Amino acid sequence: MPNDTLELAQTLIARRSLTPADDGCQQILIDHLEKLGFHIEKMRFGNVDNLWARRGSTAPVLCFAGHTDVVPPGPLEQWNSDPFTPTIRDGRLYGRGAADMKSSLAAFITAIEAFLAQHAHHQGSIALLITSDEEGVAIDGTAKVVETLKARGELLDYCIVGEPTCSDKFGDTIKNGRRGSLSGNLTIKGMQGHIAYPHLAKNPIHLAAPVIAELANTEWDQGDEFFQPTTWHISNINAGTGATNVIPGTLNLLFNFRFSTASTVESLTKKVHETLDQFGLDYELQWELSGKPYLTPKAELANAISTAITKVTAIEPQLSTSGGTSDGRFIADICSQVIEFGPRNATIHKLNEYVEVDDLEQLSRVYLFTMENLLSARNGATQENSDSFWNKLKKYFSFE
Repeated sequence: MPNDTLELAQTLIARRSLTPADDGCQQILIDHLEKLGFHIEKMRFGNVDNLWARRGSTAPVLCFAGHTDVVPPGPLEQWNSDPFTPTIRDGRLYGRGAADMKSSLAAFITAIEAFLAQHAHHQGSIALLITSDEEGVAIDGTAKVVETLKARGELLDYCIVGEPTCSDKFGDTIKNGRRGSLSGNLTIKGMQGHIAYPHLAKNPIHLAAPVIAELANTEWDQGDEFFQPTTWHISNINAGTGATNVIPGTLNLLFNFRFSTASTVESLTKKVHETLDQFGLDYELQWELSGKPYLTPKAELANAISTAITKVTAIEPQLSTSGGTSDGRFIADICSQVIEFGPRNATIHKLNEYVEVDDLEQLSRVYLFTMENLLSARNGATQENSDSFWNKLKKYFSFE
C-alpha cells in the first residue's frame, strides 16, 4: 500500500488541474473505484467536474471528501523543479498539490483498497465526494453536490475531509470545525468638492474614521471552548480621484468577519448597521456569506480518527478550528460529524510545495484504521476476530 499511495499521488500531481479544471484527475480515481464496486455519479455544474461515488446502501455512511483542483504555481523559475513534474528529493515529494491535497486523494484510494481486501462485506457504506472547485469560487462544486444529495434525502453519518491540517508533526492536529466567513462591501457617501472649500463638501473619509474605530474595537463575542472570539477586519479601502486638491465623494470599504458559533449572521449584520446608523451615515452595504461556522463534537468520528492517528504515529492529536474555510462548511449541512485530517500544511499554496514521502504511508494507514474503527467493529465480529485482524495489519505493515 505505501508504494501504491506514492505512485498514485505522483500520477495526480502530474495533472495540471488549475482551478476549476480537473484535467482527468477524477477519471483516475474512478478507474480505481469501479474495480472496487463503487457506484459512480459524475456531476458537472457549469465548468466544474464533481464526483459522487458510493459503495453500499445502508448506514452508517462514511464519506471521504476532497478536491482535485490546485492553485496556480506562481513564477516557474522560482521552483526547484517543474511544479507538475512530481519529483522526489531528500525524502520529500515536490509538486503543486502535493500537500493540498492530491496526496490525501491518493491515500483515500489506497486505504479503501486495503480495507476492502479485509472487509468486502463491511457494515454501512463508503463514499467519496470530490470536486474541482474548492480553490476557486466554490459555487459549482461541493456546495452543488450537497444540494443534490440533500434534495434526494441522501445524508452522511461521518465525513473526513482530506485538507492538510498538521502543523509541526504529522498527526498533531485534527480540524473539528471552522469559523464562518462573512464579508461586507460598504460605500459611504459624502460630497465631492474643492479641498480649499471644505464647507462646500462632505469628506466621507473623515465620516468613516470614527465608525471604523468603533467597529475595530467592538467585542463581537468571547468565543468558546473550540473557537477564538469573532474578528472584524478591513481588507481594502479606496477613495479619491488621485488628485491632491479634491475631496472625494464616496469611500468604498471591504471588510470580513471570521466568526464563531457564539455569533450568528443576523447578530453581526444587525450590529454593523446599528453602528453605521448611530453615526448618521449615508451608506450602501452589500453582504456576502461564504460559509457558516460548524463544529463537530468529540464523538464517534473524532474518537475513531484520533485513535487511528495515535496507533500510527504515537501522537495524541489536538482538536482545532483555526485556519480559513474549507468545503467542510457545505458538507456539515448533511452530516453532523465532519472532521478534517491530512498532511502537514507548512508549504501549501507556496513555491516548492511538498509532502514528506513517509507521511504518505502514515496517512493511508490513518484512513484505513479509521474505517476499521467505524465500519467493522459493529459488524458482529468477535473481539477475537478483531484482534486477529489487527495482528495481520501489524505483520503486513511491519510496525507495532
